[in-house]
Amino acid sequence: MIDTEKDNRKLVERAILIGIYDNKEVFENEIDEHLEELSELVKNLNIPVIAEKVIKLRKYNTRYMVGKGKAQEIADLAQAMEADCLIFDSDLSPSQQRNWEALTKICVIDRQEVILDIFASRATTREANLQVQLARMQYSLPRLTRAWTHLGRQQGGAKGTRGEGEKQLEIDRRLVQHKITSLKKEILEVGKRRATQRKSRERNEVPHAAIVGYTNAGKSSLLNKLADSDVVAKNKLFATLDPTTRKIILPNKLPLLLTDTVGFIRKLPHNLVESFNSTLEEAVLADFLIIVIDVSSSHIYDHWHTTTSVLKKLGAKDKPMIAVFNKIDLQTDQELLEQLDEEFEDKIFVSTYDGTGIEELQNRLIDFVSKKASIIELIIPPVRSDLIALAHAKGVVLESEFMDNANTKMSINIGSDYIKLFKGFIVNR
Repeated sequence: MIDTEKDNRKLVERAILIGIYDNKEVFENEIDEHLEELSELVKNLNIPVIAEKVIKLRKYNTRYMVGKGKAQEIADLAQAMEADCLIFDSDLSPSQQRNWEALTKICVIDRQEVILDIFASRATTREANLQVQLARMQYSLPRLTRAWTHLGRQQGGAKGTRGEGEKQLEIDRRLVQHKITSLKKEILEVGKRRATQRKSRERNEVPHAAIVGYTNAGKSSLLNKLADSDVVAKNKLFATLDPTTRKIILPNKLPLLLTDTVGFIRKLPHNLVESFNSTLEEAVLADFLIIVIDVSSSHIYDHWHTTTSVLKKLGAKDKPMIAVFNKIDLQTDQELLEQLDEEFEDKIFVSTYDGTGIEELQNRLIDFVSKKASIIELIIPPVRSDLIALAHAKGVVLESEFMDNANTKMSINIGSDYIKLFKGFIVNR
Protein backbone atom coordinates (compact mmCIF):
# COMPACT_ATOMS: atom_id res chain seq x y z
CA MET A 1 0.00 0.00 0.00
CA ILE A 2 2.95 2.25 0.60
CA ASP A 3 4.07 1.63 -2.97
CA THR A 4 0.58 2.57 -4.14
CA GLU A 5 0.90 5.98 -2.44
CA LYS A 6 4.32 6.55 -3.95
CA ASP A 7 3.11 5.58 -7.42
CA ASN A 8 0.22 8.02 -7.13
CA ARG A 9 2.62 10.83 -6.29
CA LYS A 10 4.58 10.18 -9.45
CA LEU A 11 1.53 11.36 -11.37
CA VAL A 12 1.42 14.72 -9.60
CA GLU A 13 1.70 17.52 -12.15
CA ARG A 14 0.40 20.61 -10.34
CA ALA A 15 1.22 21.30 -6.68
CA ILE A 16 0.40 24.18 -4.34
CA LEU A 17 2.74 24.85 -1.42
CA ILE A 18 1.21 25.84 1.91
CA GLY A 19 3.27 27.76 4.47
CA ILE A 20 1.94 28.39 7.98
CA TYR A 21 3.44 30.73 10.58
CA ASP A 22 2.36 31.46 14.15
CA ASN A 23 5.12 33.88 15.25
CA LYS A 24 6.10 31.34 17.93
CA GLU A 25 7.81 28.41 16.23
CA VAL A 26 7.76 29.92 12.72
CA PHE A 27 7.86 33.70 12.30
CA GLU A 28 6.40 35.82 9.52
CA ASN A 29 9.82 36.98 8.33
CA GLU A 30 10.96 33.33 8.00
CA ILE A 31 8.05 31.80 6.11
CA ASP A 32 9.19 32.93 2.65
CA GLU A 33 12.59 31.28 3.23
CA HIS A 34 10.89 28.09 4.39
CA LEU A 35 8.70 27.98 1.28
CA GLU A 36 11.69 28.71 -0.93
CA GLU A 37 13.48 25.70 0.52
CA LEU A 38 10.35 23.55 0.28
CA SER A 39 10.04 24.53 -3.38
CA GLU A 40 13.64 23.41 -3.95
CA LEU A 41 12.89 20.11 -2.22
CA VAL A 42 9.76 19.54 -4.30
CA LYS A 43 11.66 20.25 -7.53
CA ASN A 44 13.93 17.32 -6.62
CA LEU A 45 10.83 15.10 -6.94
CA ASN A 46 10.06 16.60 -10.36
CA ILE A 47 6.78 18.07 -9.11
CA PRO A 48 5.92 21.47 -10.67
CA VAL A 49 4.79 24.15 -8.22
CA ILE A 50 1.96 26.32 -9.56
CA ALA A 51 1.29 28.47 -6.48
CA GLU A 52 2.26 29.22 -2.89
CA LYS A 53 -0.13 30.14 -0.08
CA VAL A 54 0.96 31.70 3.22
CA ILE A 55 -1.34 31.50 6.24
CA LYS A 56 -1.07 33.09 9.67
CA LEU A 57 -2.17 30.60 12.30
CA ARG A 58 -4.23 32.48 14.89
CA LYS A 59 -5.57 29.42 16.72
CA TYR A 60 -4.53 25.79 16.30
CA ASN A 61 -7.27 23.58 14.87
CA THR A 62 -6.97 19.84 15.50
CA ARG A 63 -8.93 18.96 12.36
CA TYR A 64 -7.03 20.94 9.72
CA MET A 65 -4.42 22.82 11.79
CA VAL A 66 -5.95 26.03 10.39
CA GLY A 67 -9.55 27.14 10.85
CA LYS A 68 -12.39 25.59 8.87
CA GLY A 69 -12.94 28.75 6.82
CA LYS A 70 -9.29 29.01 5.84
CA ALA A 71 -9.22 25.30 5.02
CA GLN A 72 -12.19 25.73 2.66
CA GLU A 73 -10.45 28.73 1.08
CA ILE A 74 -7.42 26.55 0.31
CA ALA A 75 -9.65 23.78 -1.03
CA ASP A 76 -11.39 26.29 -3.34
CA LEU A 77 -8.02 27.59 -4.53
CA ALA A 78 -6.85 24.06 -5.32
CA GLN A 79 -10.00 23.38 -7.30
CA ALA A 80 -9.84 26.69 -9.18
CA MET A 81 -6.20 26.12 -10.16
CA GLU A 82 -6.83 22.45 -10.96
CA ALA A 83 -4.07 21.39 -8.57
CA ASP A 84 -3.68 17.70 -7.85
CA CYS A 85 -1.55 18.04 -4.71
CA LEU A 86 -1.21 20.23 -1.62
CA ILE A 87 2.21 20.22 0.05
CA PHE A 88 2.45 21.64 3.57
CA ASP A 89 5.73 22.99 4.93
CA SER A 90 4.49 22.06 8.42
CA ASP A 91 4.15 18.50 9.71
CA LEU A 92 0.61 17.13 9.48
CA SER A 93 -0.73 14.55 11.88
CA PRO A 94 -2.16 11.38 10.25
CA SER A 95 -5.73 12.51 10.99
CA GLN A 96 -5.11 16.00 9.59
CA GLN A 97 -3.69 14.49 6.42
CA ARG A 98 -6.78 12.33 6.01
CA ASN A 99 -9.09 15.27 6.74
CA TRP A 100 -7.40 17.44 4.14
CA GLU A 101 -7.63 14.70 1.51
CA ALA A 102 -11.32 14.18 2.32
CA LEU A 103 -11.94 17.93 1.98
CA THR A 104 -9.95 18.57 -1.19
CA LYS A 105 -10.25 15.15 -2.91
CA ILE A 106 -6.58 15.45 -3.96
CA CYS A 107 -3.21 14.22 -2.68
CA VAL A 108 -2.00 16.00 0.48
CA ILE A 109 1.54 15.54 1.81
CA ASP A 110 3.82 17.39 4.23
CA ARG A 111 7.47 18.36 4.37
CA GLN A 112 8.43 15.12 6.13
CA GLU A 113 7.04 13.02 3.29
CA VAL A 114 8.86 15.13 0.69
CA ILE A 115 12.21 14.65 2.45
CA LEU A 116 11.58 10.93 2.91
CA ASP A 117 10.88 10.54 -0.80
CA ILE A 118 14.06 12.43 -1.72
CA PHE A 119 16.08 10.19 0.58
CA ALA A 120 14.44 7.15 -1.02
CA SER A 121 15.43 8.36 -4.48
CA ARG A 122 19.05 9.01 -3.38
CA ALA A 123 19.68 5.76 -1.49
CA THR A 124 22.06 3.49 -3.41
CA THR A 125 23.81 1.29 -0.83
CA ARG A 126 22.24 -1.43 1.29
CA GLU A 127 22.65 0.54 4.52
CA ALA A 128 21.08 3.70 3.10
CA ASN A 129 18.19 1.71 1.66
CA LEU A 130 17.58 0.01 5.01
CA GLN A 131 17.62 3.33 6.84
CA VAL A 132 15.24 4.99 4.39
CA GLN A 133 12.89 2.01 4.45
CA LEU A 134 12.75 2.15 8.24
CA ALA A 135 11.98 5.87 8.28
CA ARG A 136 9.26 5.46 5.64
CA MET A 137 7.67 2.55 7.48
CA GLN A 138 7.63 4.47 10.76
CA TYR A 139 6.08 7.46 9.02
CA SER A 140 3.51 5.38 7.13
CA LEU A 141 2.33 3.14 9.98
CA PRO A 142 -0.21 5.60 11.45
CA ARG A 143 -1.25 6.63 7.94
CA LEU A 144 -2.23 3.24 6.53
CA THR A 145 -5.88 4.22 6.16
CA ARG A 146 -4.93 6.65 3.39
CA ALA A 147 -4.22 3.71 1.12
CA TRP A 148 -7.48 1.89 1.91
CA THR A 149 -10.16 4.54 1.52
CA HIS A 150 -11.74 2.45 -1.24
CA LEU A 151 -12.53 -0.37 1.22
CA GLY A 152 -15.65 -0.51 3.41
CA ARG A 153 -15.12 -0.05 7.15
CA GLN A 154 -17.86 -0.72 9.66
CA GLN A 155 -17.86 1.43 12.79
CA GLY A 156 -18.85 -1.40 15.17
CA GLY A 157 -15.99 -3.24 16.83
CA ALA A 158 -17.72 -6.45 17.91
CA LYS A 159 -16.12 -9.72 16.82
CA GLY A 160 -17.27 -10.80 13.38
CA THR A 161 -18.86 -7.47 12.49
CA ARG A 162 -15.89 -5.51 11.24
CA GLY A 163 -15.70 -4.52 7.58
CA GLU A 164 -13.17 -5.82 5.08
CA GLY A 165 -11.19 -2.60 5.18
CA GLU A 166 -10.76 -2.73 8.94
CA LYS A 167 -9.64 -6.36 8.79
CA GLN A 168 -7.20 -5.47 6.04
CA LEU A 169 -5.83 -2.54 8.06
CA GLU A 170 -5.12 -4.82 11.02
CA ILE A 171 -3.25 -7.21 8.75
CA ASP A 172 -1.29 -4.37 7.14
CA ARG A 173 -0.43 -2.86 10.51
CA ARG A 174 0.99 -6.15 11.76
CA LEU A 175 2.97 -6.58 8.53
CA VAL A 176 4.44 -3.09 8.78
CA GLN A 177 5.30 -3.51 12.47
CA HIS A 178 7.01 -6.80 11.66
CA LYS A 179 8.94 -5.11 8.84
CA ILE A 180 10.02 -2.28 11.18
CA THR A 181 11.38 -4.81 13.68
CA SER A 182 13.19 -6.66 10.91
CA LEU A 183 14.74 -3.47 9.48
CA LYS A 184 15.96 -2.38 12.91
CA LYS A 185 17.73 -5.73 13.35
CA GLU A 186 19.38 -5.44 9.92
CA ILE A 187 20.51 -1.87 10.59
CA LEU A 188 21.90 -2.97 13.95
CA GLU A 189 24.00 -5.64 12.21
CA VAL A 190 25.31 -3.10 9.71
CA GLY A 191 26.09 -0.78 12.62
CA LYS A 192 28.10 -3.51 14.33
CA ARG A 193 30.23 -3.92 11.21
CA ARG A 194 30.75 -0.16 11.08
CA ALA A 195 31.80 -0.21 14.76
CA THR A 196 34.34 -2.94 13.97
CA GLN A 197 35.79 -0.81 11.16
CA ARG A 198 35.89 2.18 13.50
CA LYS A 199 37.78 0.22 16.18
CA SER A 200 40.32 -0.75 13.55
CA ARG A 201 40.84 2.93 12.77
CA GLU A 202 41.14 3.79 16.47
CA ARG A 203 43.76 1.08 17.01
CA ASN A 204 45.92 2.81 14.42
CA GLU A 205 45.71 6.04 16.46
CA VAL A 206 45.01 8.11 13.33
CA PRO A 207 43.08 11.33 14.13
CA HIS A 208 39.58 11.49 12.65
CA ALA A 209 37.58 14.49 11.41
CA ALA A 210 33.93 14.44 10.28
CA ILE A 211 32.78 16.82 7.54
CA VAL A 212 29.27 17.99 8.43
CA GLY A 213 26.91 20.72 7.28
CA TYR A 214 23.75 21.66 5.47
CA THR A 215 22.81 19.60 2.45
CA ASN A 216 24.41 20.73 -0.82
CA ALA A 217 27.01 22.90 0.95
CA GLY A 218 29.89 21.13 -0.81
CA LYS A 219 30.99 18.54 1.76
CA SER A 220 31.76 15.82 -0.78
CA SER A 221 33.58 18.31 -3.00
CA LEU A 222 35.74 19.34 -0.05
CA LEU A 223 36.57 15.70 0.72
CA ASN A 224 37.52 15.17 -2.92
CA LYS A 225 39.74 18.25 -2.89
CA LEU A 226 41.57 17.32 0.30
CA ALA A 227 41.86 13.59 -0.41
CA ASP A 228 42.24 13.76 -4.19
CA SER A 229 39.38 11.25 -4.38
CA ASP A 230 36.28 10.83 -6.50
CA VAL A 231 33.39 10.66 -4.02
CA VAL A 232 30.11 11.43 -5.78
CA ALA A 233 29.62 15.21 -5.56
CA LYS A 234 26.56 16.62 -7.29
CA ASN A 235 24.74 19.93 -7.12
CA LYS A 236 21.62 18.44 -5.59
CA LEU A 237 20.11 17.88 -2.17
CA PHE A 238 21.19 14.78 -0.23
CA ALA A 239 23.62 13.49 -2.86
CA THR A 240 25.45 11.72 0.00
CA LEU A 241 23.54 9.36 2.32
CA ASP A 242 26.35 7.01 3.32
CA PRO A 243 29.45 8.14 5.22
CA THR A 244 32.61 7.90 3.15
CA THR A 245 35.99 7.87 4.88
CA ARG A 246 39.27 8.71 3.18
CA LYS A 247 42.77 8.78 4.63
CA ILE A 248 44.82 11.82 3.68
CA ILE A 249 48.43 12.74 4.35
CA LEU A 250 48.82 16.37 5.30
CA PRO A 251 51.74 18.47 3.97
CA ASN A 252 53.81 17.76 7.11
CA LYS A 253 53.24 14.01 6.56
CA LEU A 254 50.69 13.68 9.38
CA PRO A 255 47.84 11.29 8.51
CA LEU A 256 44.18 12.21 8.98
CA LEU A 257 40.93 10.35 8.39
CA LEU A 258 38.15 12.44 6.81
CA THR A 259 34.53 11.28 6.80
CA ASP A 260 31.87 12.81 4.58
CA THR A 261 28.41 12.62 6.22
CA VAL A 262 24.76 12.98 5.25
CA GLY A 263 23.64 16.60 4.91
CA PHE A 264 21.46 18.31 7.49
CA ILE A 265 18.36 20.34 6.72
CA ARG A 266 15.85 22.51 8.54
CA LYS A 267 13.10 20.44 10.20
CA LEU A 268 14.95 17.17 9.57
CA PRO A 269 12.31 14.49 10.32
CA HIS A 270 12.83 12.72 13.63
CA ASN A 271 12.36 9.34 11.94
CA LEU A 272 15.29 10.08 9.64
CA VAL A 273 17.54 11.18 12.50
CA GLU A 274 16.66 7.97 14.33
CA SER A 275 17.06 5.75 11.25
CA PHE A 276 20.36 7.33 10.21
CA ASN A 277 21.77 7.17 13.72
CA SER A 278 24.54 4.75 12.73
CA THR A 279 25.55 7.16 9.96
CA LEU A 280 25.27 10.35 11.98
CA GLU A 281 27.25 8.89 14.89
CA GLU A 282 30.38 9.35 12.76
CA ALA A 283 30.08 13.02 13.71
CA VAL A 284 29.67 12.15 17.39
CA LEU A 285 32.74 9.91 17.52
CA ALA A 286 35.09 12.06 15.43
CA ASP A 287 37.96 13.89 17.14
CA PHE A 288 36.89 17.19 15.60
CA LEU A 289 34.37 18.57 13.12
CA ILE A 290 34.66 20.48 9.86
CA ILE A 291 31.39 22.39 9.41
CA VAL A 292 30.89 23.34 5.77
CA ILE A 293 28.64 26.31 5.01
CA ASP A 294 27.64 27.53 1.54
CA VAL A 295 28.78 31.15 1.71
CA SER A 296 26.97 31.95 -1.54
CA SER A 297 23.60 31.10 0.03
CA SER A 298 21.25 33.81 1.23
CA HIS A 299 20.52 31.68 4.33
CA ILE A 300 24.00 31.33 5.81
CA TYR A 301 23.00 31.93 9.41
CA ASP A 302 19.94 29.63 9.17
CA HIS A 303 22.13 26.85 7.79
CA TRP A 304 24.67 27.35 10.58
CA HIS A 305 21.93 27.30 13.22
CA THR A 306 20.33 24.16 11.75
CA THR A 307 23.67 22.35 11.59
CA THR A 308 24.65 23.21 15.16
CA SER A 309 21.14 22.32 16.38
CA VAL A 310 21.39 18.83 14.86
CA LEU A 311 24.88 18.42 16.32
CA LYS A 312 23.49 19.40 19.71
CA LYS A 313 20.78 16.72 19.43
CA LEU A 314 23.47 14.19 18.55
CA GLY A 315 25.60 15.24 21.53
CA ALA A 316 28.44 16.54 19.36
CA LYS A 317 28.06 20.31 19.70
CA ASP A 318 30.96 20.73 22.14
CA LYS A 319 33.53 19.03 19.94
CA PRO A 320 36.42 21.08 18.51
CA MET A 321 35.26 22.46 15.18
CA ILE A 322 36.26 24.73 12.35
CA ALA A 323 33.83 26.61 10.11
CA VAL A 324 34.64 26.28 6.42
CA PHE A 325 32.76 28.79 4.28
CA ASN A 326 32.73 27.16 0.85
CA LYS A 327 31.95 28.61 -2.61
CA ILE A 328 33.81 31.86 -1.90
CA ASP A 329 34.18 32.22 -5.68
CA LEU A 330 30.40 32.79 -5.93
CA GLN A 331 30.10 35.44 -3.19
CA THR A 332 30.84 39.05 -4.19
CA ASP A 333 29.39 40.79 -1.11
CA GLN A 334 32.59 41.93 0.63
CA GLU A 335 30.64 43.51 3.49
CA LEU A 336 29.04 40.13 4.28
CA LEU A 337 32.41 38.38 4.12
CA GLU A 338 33.93 40.92 6.53
CA GLN A 339 30.96 40.43 8.87
CA LEU A 340 31.41 36.65 8.87
CA ASP A 341 35.15 37.10 9.38
CA GLU A 342 34.47 39.14 12.53
CA GLU A 343 31.69 36.93 13.94
CA PHE A 344 33.32 33.52 13.51
CA GLU A 345 36.56 33.01 15.38
CA ASP A 346 37.76 29.73 13.89
CA LYS A 347 36.86 29.92 10.20
CA ILE A 348 38.34 29.64 6.72
CA PHE A 349 36.97 30.82 3.38
CA VAL A 350 37.53 28.30 0.58
CA SER A 351 36.48 27.35 -2.90
CA THR A 352 36.56 23.70 -3.85
CA TYR A 353 36.10 24.90 -7.44
CA ASP A 354 39.30 26.93 -7.84
CA GLY A 355 41.24 25.83 -4.74
CA THR A 356 41.12 29.13 -2.85
CA GLY A 357 41.85 28.64 0.86
CA ILE A 358 42.62 24.91 0.63
CA GLU A 359 46.25 25.35 1.69
CA GLU A 360 45.15 27.47 4.67
CA LEU A 361 42.65 24.76 5.61
CA GLN A 362 45.36 22.10 5.43
CA ASN A 363 47.47 24.14 7.86
CA ARG A 364 44.55 24.38 10.28
CA LEU A 365 44.07 20.63 10.03
CA ILE A 366 47.73 20.19 10.89
CA ASP A 367 47.15 22.26 14.04
CA PHE A 368 44.23 20.04 15.07
CA VAL A 369 46.04 16.79 14.33
CA SER A 370 49.20 17.90 16.12
CA LYS A 371 47.25 18.22 19.36
CA LYS A 372 46.28 14.54 19.23
CA ALA A 373 49.51 12.98 18.00
CA SER A 374 53.21 13.76 17.82
CA ILE A 375 55.99 13.04 15.39
CA ILE A 376 59.02 11.55 17.13
CA GLU A 377 62.43 10.47 15.87
CA LEU A 378 63.73 7.11 17.12
CA ILE A 379 66.94 5.13 16.96
CA ILE A 380 66.18 1.53 17.83
CA PRO A 381 68.83 -1.19 18.28
CA PRO A 382 68.32 -4.57 16.60
CA VAL A 383 67.60 -6.26 19.93
CA ARG A 384 64.43 -4.16 20.33
CA SER A 385 62.61 -5.30 17.22
CA ASP A 386 59.49 -5.34 19.40
CA LEU A 387 59.54 -1.53 19.37
CA ILE A 388 59.72 -1.48 15.59
CA ALA A 389 56.68 -3.74 15.48
CA LEU A 390 54.93 -1.48 18.01
CA ALA A 391 55.66 1.60 15.89
CA HIS A 392 54.00 -0.07 12.88
CA ALA A 393 51.05 -1.37 14.90
CA LYS A 394 50.17 1.73 16.95
CA GLY A 395 51.52 4.59 14.88
CA VAL A 396 52.25 5.68 11.34
CA VAL A 397 55.81 5.19 10.15
CA LEU A 398 56.77 8.26 8.13
CA GLU A 399 60.39 7.30 7.45
CA SER A 400 62.55 4.29 8.26
CA GLU A 401 66.16 3.46 7.39
CA PHE A 402 68.90 1.09 8.52
CA MET A 403 72.04 2.69 9.90
CA ASP A 404 75.62 1.47 9.48
CA ASN A 405 75.69 0.22 13.09
CA ALA A 406 72.60 -1.99 12.44
CA ASN A 407 70.28 0.35 14.33
CA THR A 408 67.03 1.45 12.78
CA LYS A 409 66.28 5.15 12.47
CA MET A 410 62.60 5.91 12.36
CA SER A 411 60.30 8.91 12.16
CA ILE A 412 56.82 8.05 13.38
CA ASN A 413 53.52 9.76 14.13
CA ILE A 414 51.96 8.24 17.23
CA GLY A 415 49.45 9.01 19.96
CA SER A 416 50.69 10.56 23.17
CA ASP A 417 49.65 7.49 25.19
CA TYR A 418 52.29 5.37 23.45
CA ILE A 419 55.21 7.79 23.48
CA LYS A 420 56.32 6.68 26.95
CA LEU A 421 56.88 3.15 25.63
CA PHE A 422 59.75 4.47 23.48
CA LYS A 423 61.48 6.24 26.39
CA GLY A 424 65.23 6.01 26.01
CA PHE A 425 65.10 5.69 22.21
CA ILE A 426 63.74 9.13 21.29
CA VAL A 427 66.35 11.43 19.79
CA ASN A 428 64.38 14.62 19.11
CA ARG A 429 63.11 15.24 22.69
